[in-house]
Amino acid sequence: MLDSLSRPFRAKAVDDIYINISHFLDHFIMLIFAKAAYDAGRHFGFTYDEIIVYGAIGFVLFGGMAPVAAQLADRFSRSLLMVIFHFGIGIGAIMAGLSQSIYHLAAAIGVIGVFAAIYHPVGIPMLVKSNKFIGYRLGVNGVFGNMGVAAAPLITGLLLTVGDWRLCFILPGVFCLFYGVAFAKALKPDQDGPAKARTSAADSFAPNWKRALAAMALSTASGGFIFGAMTFVVPRYFEISMTNVSTSVAVTGLLASLVYAVASFSQIAIGWLIDRYSPKNILFIMAVGQVLFIYLAAQFNDFALFIAMLLAMSFVFGQIPITDAILSRYVPDAWRGRVFSVKFLLNLTIGASVLPTCGLILQAGFSMTTLFTIMSVVAILIVLAAVILPQQQTDQRLDHAPAE
Repeated sequence: MLDSLSRPFRAKAVDDIYINISHFLDHFIMLIFAKAAYDAGRHFGFTYDEIIVYGAIGFVLFGGMAPVAAQLADRFSRSLLMVIFHFGIGIGAIMAGLSQSIYHLAAAIGVIGVFAAIYHPVGIPMLVKSNKFIGYRLGVNGVFGNMGVAAAPLITGLLLTVGDWRLCFILPGVFCLFYGVAFAKALKPDQDGPAKARTSAADSFAPNWKRALAAMALSTASGGFIFGAMTFVVPRYFEISMTNVSTSVAVTGLLASLVYAVASFSQIAIGWLIDRYSPKNILFIMAVGQVLFIYLAAQFNDFALFIAMLLAMSFVFGQIPITDAILSRYVPDAWRGRVFSVKFLLNLTIGASVLPTCGLILQAGFSMTTLFTIMSVVAILIVLAAVILPQQQTDQRLDHAPAE
């Protein structure tokens, strides 16, 4: 059945703007629960510390289903999987809003995670199939993704002031269904055609690719934990650490959104830089910045916290296009879907450990400050990854070759 459905979608492409908006929706839908968890917890009789654990299944599946999505995209088509992505996350969000028990809610968040897992191993390879200005275009795509991160606490906070946690899921879910139709209509014939069949990895990958991927694995694992924690707990951290500024969930949600939104533009600057300078050196600088500013964010409150968090998030978000651009330089197009899927499996599965880790630490009597101190220590591993990453000559870069 899927094979017959996939035929009209084979050798199809779509403009970057559609893939970028999909990235926005991917992160936005995944993080609704982060802001709505407290209100949902009160409805079901749970504290914030207790209910966040029930969201872990969504984040586990967000990473764990990525290789499956890559396999299906290779078997059928990337464009078909991207259409399914929009309808899947939309239906999952509506299911979450209609949940009648905590177990229904956890299952619905799991459904969201399954379909949200499609985007990174399928959408990113669609984006980088054309080798033109990969760093810059990845940076722009990253901004859209992080605008989704930024919009989640803002829009969810606003919806909480006029409704409840159910509305926070249902309204975005309906939007995703309509956008899925628009995305399908925007598909057009791919001038490059389908990716060529794979050849031997040794013949296709750039020199030193094993060392580069090892460095990326270390960077991805540690960065996944930091990204997952920062995007999930910052809205709540602002609620409890900025009480002299405001006690309104809408205001603290707005401040968290401002941090994410402003910091996300660091990806465009970093994308521009990695098209021109060594990603190894840029990754090292971004890693050191994370160690410093995440630690400082744990030391401040109120407006000083806001400034420290803004700088910390700029370095966290700035790392994202570096790893994707490096992979595009070492991995040929025919293999990118699967390699990206492994990368995001590692990244997001590690990120999923944030929820139970946060729950356990908070229930043990520690404060959220401890979480940020731990993240600062974890960022040292990204510094190590930058040291391991090999320098690459321009003529060895696969993103200088025509798209396959």
